[in-house]
Amino acid sequence: MGTDAPRSRRHRGLRAVFVTLGIVLTVALAGGGFAAWTVTRSFPTLSGELRVPGLGAAVTVYRDNAGIPLIEAKTAQDLFMAEGYVHAQDRFWEMDFRRHVTAGRLSELFGESQVGTDSFIRTLGWRAVAEAEVDLLDPVALGYYQAYADGVNAYLATHSGADISLEYAVLGVQNPGYKPQQWTPADSIAWLKAMAWDLRSNLDDEIDRSFLAASLPPEDATALHPAYPYAKNPTILGGFPDQAAAVAALDAVTGPPDDATGDTPDPGAVPGPGAVAAQTADTSGEPAALAPLARLRDALGSVPELLGPAGDGIGSNSWVVSGALTDTSKPILANDPHLGAAMPSVWYQVGLRCAQVNAECPFDVSGYSFSGMPGIVIGHNARVAWGFTNLGPDVADLYIEKVTGDNYELDGVQKPLVVRTERINVAGAASVTLDIRATEHGPIVSGIAGTPYAQIASDYPRVADLETTTAPEEGAPALEYQVSLQWTALTPGHTPSAIFALATASDWPSFRAAAELFEVPSQNLIYADVDGNIGYQAPGSIPIRKTGDGTLPVPGWTSANGWAGRIPFASLPTSYNPPSGYIVTANNAAVGTDYPYLITADWDLGYRASRITARLQALIDAGTPLTTRMMSDIQGDNYSSIAAELVPALLNVSVSGKAAKAQALLVGWDLTLDSDSAAAGYFNVVWSTLLHQLFDSKLPEGTHLTGGDRSFAVVSALLADPQSPWWTNQEVGAAGRDSMLARVLTRAADRASELMGEDPADWRWGRIHTLELRNASFGNSGIAPLEWLFNRGPYEVDGGASVVNAVSWDATTGYDATRVPSMRQVVSLESWDDSTWVNLTGASGHAFHGNYADQAPLWQRHETRPWRFTQAAVEEATVDTLTLMPTRGD
Repeated sequence: MGTDAPRSRRHRGLRAVFVTLGIVLTVALAGGGFAAWTVTRSFPTLSGELRVPGLGAAVTVYRDNAGIPLIEAKTAQDLFMAEGYVHAQDRFWEMDFRRHVTAGRLSELFGESQVGTDSFIRTLGWRAVAEAEVDLLDPVALGYYQAYADGVNAYLATHSGADISLEYAVLGVQNPGYKPQQWTPADSIAWLKAMAWDLRSNLDDEIDRSFLAASLPPEDATALHPAYPYAKNPTILGGFPDQAAAVAALDAVTGPPDDATGDTPDPGAVPGPGAVAAQTADTSGEPAALAPLARLRDALGSVPELLGPAGDGIGSNSWVVSGALTDTSKPILANDPHLGAAMPSVWYQVGLRCAQVNAECPFDVSGYSFSGMPGIVIGHNARVAWGFTNLGPDVADLYIEKVTGDNYELDGVQKPLVVRTERINVAGAASVTLDIRATEHGPIVSGIAGTPYAQIASDYPRVADLETTTAPEEGAPALEYQVSLQWTALTPGHTPSAIFALATASDWPSFRAAAELFEVPSQNLIYADVDGNIGYQAPGSIPIRKTGDGTLPVPGWTSANGWAGRIPFASLPTSYNPPSGYIVTANNAAVGTDYPYLITADWDLGYRASRITARLQALIDAGTPLTTRMMSDIQGDNYSSIAAELVPALLNVSVSGKAAKAQALLVGWDLTLDSDSAAAGYFNVVWSTLLHQLFDSKLPEGTHLTGGDRSFAVVSALLADPQSPWWTNQEVGAAGRDSMLARVLTRAADRASELMGEDPADWRWGRIHTLELRNASFGNSGIAPLEWLFNRGPYEVDGGASVVNAVSWDATTGYDATRVPSMRQVVSLESWDDSTWVNLTGASGHAFHGNYADQAPLWQRHETRPWRFTQAAVEEATVDTLTLMPTRGD
């Protein structure tokens, strides 16, 4: 909810710049004392007194040994002004970089290599929507955002260049004239659009389905996008669908009873609403019709992935249990959002406390914030705790538009395109003028010069379409096919106010009222309060479609397609004090097939949710009171569901030599992906090899199975069909399931030897499954001196894709961790001070600061820190106290 440089495929153009910077900086840092001064000059003042113009009274900032601040102020305005000041102290480069991304202004920092990215962001109009949302704020909320901006600007007034952060020293070599602008409320709110983009729904799946349906028989295309397995995995509101499914999941935790047959559960899936696979992506059968989608697929990689790559791995775990099941008789709430790994972490831990909590200053809250935004996103106040996971609704659709000149067609009528012009300023080069066009559906994303979107729909026309189109008169503009995007995040909303409403919620009704404001991105919100209540609410702006299920691009020239409204908030999934005594959300289906609206056809398939639910239920059935330690242990669960299904088949085939020795590692393996496990290391090489051997030669170019939940479901179904054509690969001499598995075991043993050494006894999953924490802007340059400055790691890590400890990797690219639990929290409603938390990196965004990466080893070992909340506990843990004072005369 993480980035590389920024993480996307289009930043190769920065390499020449970074080479120069790396050489210059290496020479500069060789200067000993000068190097130390350059690196440390931006480290913030953490104790004593500082004068901050604009404050109404003194503000106290307590920091513990991890640098985590608790800010105490007498007024809400001073509280948020101080939060802005403290965020700027620790993370301003991150804030500045983010606002350049969200405003489409990266070219101002890095030059013309970023024009294409900026053009795309400008076309979507994130900044314009943010400015419109500023106008929708009520005076109180607007005052909070402005106070925060004033605090950031107070810090900038006394700091510049490398005094702000080391990154500005690096940037100054190439772009010496750059100076950060003043912070504004729109800079804060625009970050919500980046959140929504990286948590967007199924655009990639829409494109993938189109290619599969055009290249494969309908039944194969359907099988490669399996529906949610309602008969096997739980829904958020309904839990496991029947006793048999619950027993199957519990057996994986406790082992089957003595009289169990050990039969594999039925892998078949009951289709959810709208889950019929796309079979009409190319009704003409002409591959040329897919060219625009191919370019669109490439273009989706042109946007910085600030929270992580879209697809498998973007998600979260959260659950809450009632006091009737705990050792304290009060609820416990756990949450760990899975996002892209970044340095610094996307999260910033902070406490915000009014000296006297009242209507004018209602905040006493602690948790995880975003640097650049006021308030707390996930955490707890003095009465209520909450957590987030991504609901994953389908909130974005693609339309193929018929465009002629400056007009587009709708219901046979030519309508004028909405056109606006923007200018992109470019460091070291001339500015670029961008014309942005839109239909009533949204912006046209297929004509952006300098990006893969250019002429994206030029090959779309099909005979059947052209038969209904009047030929243009001689000399008239030619008909073009373009792609437009309709997305709920492009409609101004009220999410910026929801942050404060959540922070001040005191009971279930006020929490639901706050959730109603949280429109984009749609989340699963879990809830607990000190009175012992637990709850779940799915908020968000989710469209109701006139036709179809949102799984394919649709013609935009007819009003028969499109959106007919939004699902009413009162009809969105919700639960309060369920009979089970607990609620689990892990991006699995929120509702069953009887729900009257389509939320999405592309839920996470529920492997993590099934495992969490089964572990909780096993403890409950044993009569064991649940503790915060148990919740942390579940967060670190490394059990692999696909290993449970695949390993028996792997052990049932005969291999020889090195492969037999490697195969023996799987005998008696506990199926957990621990970093020190030889069996886990070999299994994951087998898993990657199997996916390549099964699918690489049979899938259309650009379509992949990356090893996550979708891959699990597809291979699980194939295991039950030993003679499926998918098991035949003449290139490797495989015919049938067992033949394929034998060849995969042999090839994987050779590959594992290359990666981990000749002796299988010495193999370890952590030797190849590592996490490098990369700086968002300079950390993926390929230039060793720059990467040494800003990156940390690699760390050997447990976990994998679609396991509870979701330290995911992409089987198409390697074994490095790409998406991770970005933080972990376990909240005790009986005693806030018994809660625990950990961040992925540290509080500081300053390279070489003691709190830059100090929490990363704790995170790696699955350890947490005490989360102090009461004033006495905070003061006991304080190592630095800073007093922010108003200037004389304020």
